[in-house]
Amino acid sequence: MKRAMKKISAVIAALLLATSATAQTAPSAIDQRVEKVLKAVPLSDGHNDWPMALRMAYGVEGAKTADLYADPSRRTPPGHTSTPWAREGRLGLQLWSVYVSANQPPADAVKQTFEQIGIVRGMAANNPKDLQLVTTADEAEAAFKAGRIASFIALEGAHQIDDDIPTLRRAYEQGVRSMTLAHSLPTKLFDSATAPPRHNGMAAGGKAMIAEMNRLGVLVDLSHVSPEVMRQAIAVTQSPVIFSHSSARALTDHPRDVPDDVLKLVPANGGIVMVTFVPAFIDQHRYDWEKARPAAGPARDAWEKANPRPVTTLAMVADHIDHVAKVAGHDHVGIGGDFDGIPDTPKGLEDVRRYPALFAELARRGWSDADLEKLAGRNFLRVLRANEAVARRLQNK
Repeated sequence: MKRAMKKISAVIAALLLATSATAQTAPSAIDQRVEKVLKAVPLSDGHNDWPMALRMAYGVEGAKTADLYADPSRRTPPGHTSTPWAREGRLGLQLWSVYVSANQPPADAVKQTFEQIGIVRGMAANNPKDLQLVTTADEAEAAFKAGRIASFIALEGAHQIDDDIPTLRRAYEQGVRSMTLAHSLPTKLFDSATAPPRHNGMAAGGKAMIAEMNRLGVLVDLSHVSPEVMRQAIAVTQSPVIFSHSSARALTDHPRDVPDDVLKLVPANGGIVMVTFVPAFIDQHRYDWEKARPAAGPARDAWEKANPRPVTTLAMVADHIDHVAKVAGHDHVGIGGDFDGIPDTPKGLEDVRRYPALFAELARRGWSDADLEKLAGRNFLRVLRANEAVARRLQNK
């Protein structure tokens, strides 16, 4: 009898242990919801600087054939993106930035831009099982269904085409489908958010540039531009705009963020604000810390030791997404991480593996599956299709 009781106890203990282990490893209801959403819709990110990071690590030709499976934490400098990490994070669609510095002489900027375009094209050509270069929403959805990351090419400033319409057309022919109007400095046509104004918004030729972008089907990206350019561009564009990597200025008073009055213009335009993960754009304490920090050198080192960098979190990103959804609507919000374009990221969003955690946070806040799907990619695909429709109409005039 004692032996039988011992056997029964052992069986019960084993069952309890197995049940406990299953409870610890089984996905939660929220995780299951997030997984379902990200299987249904290509998770679309408006901005990633991986092409420039690869160029810095391997040079122009080396970047085209670089091992995209390599651990980014072991790269020099370390990064946030690899193909396996993107797969783990459920990334389905990416606007790859082909950024070059706004400080370059115009001819150098154009030359380097086309080199960067070549890098993205090389990345896709050498990794056809994982990346597919696309130019339309239909192509993007087909790539996603085939298990590939739909890859768009995006310019980060009109300085990259020397504010020149024929050069824009040449970039379009090479696959470019998005262009930020300015970066850190004013261009010949558009003011920047982070430098003294040159035109009080757009120069006289800015309207013609936007009109040609509409005709071609190149997305008008208003990240990095001044609020005056935001308002003026929305007033003249025939296509929906995107903010590829910006957040809400009502929560963080950074010049790179979008004021509420502009957010309120986005629904009528049909555009999208893709909330970024840049710490200073989503955390007022971090922005204030950066403004107070001395210039590089021994004084900075001592200051940083006495004034530790504020901890920016995933929850703060969710706050900005909530705010954009509240002011502009759930139909007009997306994600623009800026991975590999920033030295550090919010806690909980350390690299491209972490997107599902952000969706889980929003689900816990009460977001429906339908609204999570809009955030993930339905909104961006709608904007793409609207831009394509405008381009067809204008080309058929």
